[in-house]
Amino acid sequence: MSGSTPIPHPDVVLCPGGPMLLRGKHVVEDAQGRPHETTRPVTAVCRCDRSQSFPWCDGTHKVLPDKLRPA
Repeated sequence: MSGSTPIPHPDVVLCPGGPMLLRGKHVVEDAQGRPHETTRPVTAVCRCDRSQSFPWCDGTHKVLPDKLRPA
């Protein structure tokens, strides 16, 4: 399709029961107030607070009981 305008992607996507996906360059602050710059085209940020690589998502949310998963 020539001449079509690309559809913009949102910068932030909240995955139900999973991480927050950040597209592009962002700075994420951890619980201690330390800044962490995103370095990938899309970065998954933990929302369940159980990741071993916090603030980044390591997939731990997949093994949590549903009642512990974030809304």
